[in-house]
Amino acid sequence: MATPARRTRPRGRGPAFDLRRTTLAFVLAAILLVCAGLTVRALAAAAGRHPAAVVAVCLLCAPVALAVLRGGRRFRAARAARRTVGALTEGAETALETLEATAPPAAGHTAGHPAGPAPGHAPPRPAVDYAALESEEFEQAVAALCERDGCRDVEVVGGAGDLGADVVATAPDGRRVVIQCKRYGETNKVGSQDVQRFGGTCWTVHGAQVAAVVTTSGFTAPAVEYARQCGILCVDRDALAAWSDGTGPAPWAGAAAPEP
Repeated sequence: MATPARRTRPRGRGPAFDLRRTTLAFVLAAILLVCAGLTVRALAAAAGRHPAAVVAVCLLCAPVALAVLRGGRRFRAARAARRTVGALTEGAETALETLEATAPPAAGHTAGHPAGPAPGHAPPRPAVDYAALESEEFEQAVAALCERDGCRDVEVVGGAGDLGADVVATAPDGRRVVIQCKRYGETNKVGSQDVQRFGGTCWTVHGAQVAAVVTTSGFTAPAVEYARQCGILCVDRDALAAWSDGTGPAPWAGAAAPEP
């Protein structure tokens, strides 16, 4: 009886095809791609806020990725690589979440409170350098503030023969508002004589129910005292800035309402 001869594998050929190993290789490749995608997504989300942290994580990932590629031909090394990549991805996401939690709040936000104007105040507006305007431009700017805050029939009447009135308007509550605009330098304050000349015409000539002097500078002490005695409102550069950006009241809001 003849004994069957054992077939020998020809030399020079590679290893036989193994379906199990091929399947595991594809599964490993899919897992690595998913992990890499998650890591890239997490890094991209934080790249704009924490570029230094992203660079550090990438430097830490490079040696591990290189080791995975070198050992990817062996099943045991591949299993270890899967665990390593999973742990690395989880660690990277945890580090990014920690950085986001400890980052300072963005401008205009406070902890636990969204950005926005305080109740009862107009929303903040960009600061305007009123001192840089010409006199006519300053009058137009004050008239625009009156119109913005609900005044009707707003007119700029400044010029020759204005008898002290530069802007006239009707306040939201119906009172007649008369404003004199003084675009002065920071060291040139509005004096008592300026306020006296305005006081001599704002009530009798212009029929003001709210009279105010608005300036890009300040007022002398005698001017403030005279205005207080006559019921004229003094709006200096700080009060003007607050009125403009919405953090302070309009002049007519600080004046007493007419008696019924």
